[in-house]
Amino acid sequence: MSMTVLDRHEMSSVPRSAAQPRWQDGDAPLPSIYLSHGYPGLLDDELWLSELFEWAMSMPKPRGVVVVSAHWENAPTSITSPTANTPLVYDFGGFEQRFYELTYPTPDASTLGARIAAMMPDTESLHVDHNRGLDHGAWVPLRAMYPLADVPALQVSMPTHSPERLMDLGRHLRQLRHEGYLVVGSGFMTHGMPSRQLLLGTTAEPESWSVDFDSWAAQLLDDGDVAGLSRFRTDAPGMPYAHPTVEHFTPLFITLGAADDPEGPVKTTIEGYKIGLSKRSFQLA
Repeated sequence: MSMTVLDRHEMSSVPRSAAQPRWQDGDAPLPSIYLSHGYPGLLDDELWLSELFEWAMSMPKPRGVVVVSAHWENAPTSITSPTANTPLVYDFGGFEQRFYELTYPTPDASTLGARIAAMMPDTESLHVDHNRGLDHGAWVPLRAMYPLADVPALQVSMPTHSPERLMDLGRHLRQLRHEGYLVVGSGFMTHGMPSRQLLLGTTAEPESWSVDFDSWAAQLLDDGDVAGLSRFRTDAPGMPYAHPTVEHFTPLFITLGAADDPEGPVKTTIEGYKIGLSKRSFQLA
C-alpha cells in the first residue's frame, strides 16, 4: 500500500511531538482556541496538517483537551466517555474506506471529566454519555495536532446556539486553561455548500458569500466586537449561504467565553480556503 499524506505527516511529526514539553504547574494558561476542523479530507492536505501541528507545537502539550464540536448538539450538557480507547464516531459519509478504519486511542480522561463537572454551575448537572467517543470535529484535528494520541480528550456537547449561553458555558470552562487544559471550539468559519466545481476540485476560488463572511468575522474579531459577532444571523454578509445551519460558527462563542478577555487581542493561526470554505482559526489568551 502506498504511503498517504497522513503517513508522511506522522513520520515527521511523531518524533517532535514525543519531545514536546508538557504543561507544568506555574506555566502560563493555555489559550482558548477556535479551529476550523474541515472534514476527513483534511488528513490528505499536507499544508493543513502542518498548520495544525505547528500550532500545537507553539504551546506546551496540554494535560488534556476539551472540545465543543459542531457535530454534537445535545441538551442537557453532556461529555463523551472518559474511558481510554473509546471508539471514534465516524459521522461522515461518501469517503474512502480507509477513513473509517482510522483510530485515535486517547488515554483515560476521568480526571478531566471530573474537573469539567466541577466547573458546571450547581443548577446544571453534567451527563456522561458512556457510549459516545470523539466525533470527527475532535479526532480529525487532534490527530494532526497530537499524533501520538497521548493527550486525554473529551467533548462537551453544544446544548444551544445562543451566543450568550454558549459564552456562559465557555466561562465555566475558563479555569481549566489555567490548569493546563486546552479549550477548543471546533467548527468551520464558513460552512455553506460549495459549488459542484469546488467539490470536484476543478477550481480553488471561493465564492463571494464565503469571502465576505470570512472578512466580516475577521474584522470583528480584530475589533473585539463580541456583540457584533453575536448578531451574525442578521448582520453578516454572505448569510445565509455561509451558514445555512449555524452549528459550525457557534462554537466560536465557547472560545470567546473561555478566554480571559473575550474582547482581547486575537491571534490568527490559520487562514485560507478549502473547497471554497474559510479555514480561519485563532486563539485568545
